[in-house]
Amino acid sequence: MQSPFTFTHTAPATDIGKQPAIFLLHGMGSHEGDLLQLVGEFKESHHIFSLRGPIVHAPGYAFFTIEEEGKPDREVFDKVLVYIQSFIREAITEFDLDPEHLTVVGFSQGAVLSQALGLTMVPTLKGVAALSGYVPDFVKNEYAKQPVESLQIFISHGDYDYVIPSQWGAESKEYFESLGATVTFKTYSDGHGVVPENQRDLVTFLKTL
Repeated sequence: MQSPFTFTHTAPATDIGKQPAIFLLHGMGSHEGDLLQLVGEFKESHHIFSLRGPIVHAPGYAFFTIEEEGKPDREVFDKVLVYIQSFIREAITEFDLDPEHLTVVGFSQGAVLSQALGLTMVPTLKGVAALSGYVPDFVKNEYAKQPVESLQIFISHGDYDYVIPSQWGAESKEYFESLGATVTFKTYSDGHGVVPENQRDLVTFLKTL
């Protein structure tokens, strides 16, 4: 892989034919090992790629900088999004992935990027799972978007999230539905995190793809 990202990769138990893949994008201050436990059930059946954000942000890393919450630094965001798009396309070729069964799962910053990928990489992506994120205004208003009628998207949020307000998750649901995507929307009695019920619902969603 000719990629600027540090990443982990696990391959499925069988290498017969083209295989599905899940791409993981962590939140601010975390790392590429953070979300692996959420999709451990798929290690035998999917390629799993977990990317590390390129920006050092103690105690871990970040994918982009922000002007304030809800407003990513546009220049950095645009560049990282293009890098992730390139990573996914290169992985399809290098690992002989099934291009009809690719999913991105992201938390917080990763959820923001996941939703932007869902808007720009259909039909390359079949599914997007966005845990505690939002869609930046410049993505809605200025990006060249693909038709998303074939996209399956899981959006979840904690009711007591004081980092990224739960209303932003509801707004993402309404936005994707307005574009014609199929949306599963869940909320939980939680803050900025992933409770066991959230993980179970995520796994249920991923099994439908």
